[in-house]
Amino acid sequence: MANALVSIQIIPKTKDGEDVIPYVDEAISIIQQSGVKYEVHPLETTMEGDLEHLLKIIADMNKKMIEKGSRNVISQVKILYQPDGIEMSDLTEKYRP
Repeated sequence: MANALVSIQIIPKTKDGEDVIPYVDEAISIIQQSGVKYEVHPLETTMEGDLEHLLKIIADMNKKMIEKGSRNVISQVKILYQPDGIEMSDLTEKYRP
């Protein structure tokens, strides 16, 4: 079972005011390739898994933004660490239809 939920909003500084969406799409593709459970929301993406693995994914996302030409990247991160286990559904199930 996962021991952490991590939400990330990644904000790359794009070249010459380029649209940020293709960069964000690339960041989300790193999450997809990682194999962790995740949900994309309008302002952030939440991942479920082992805290160390999730933090590595965030590092990989930031590196990819620089590789794509960003001068710098702001990552706003929220972490819920619960060693005895946590899943996204634990916090959201009662709100689902």
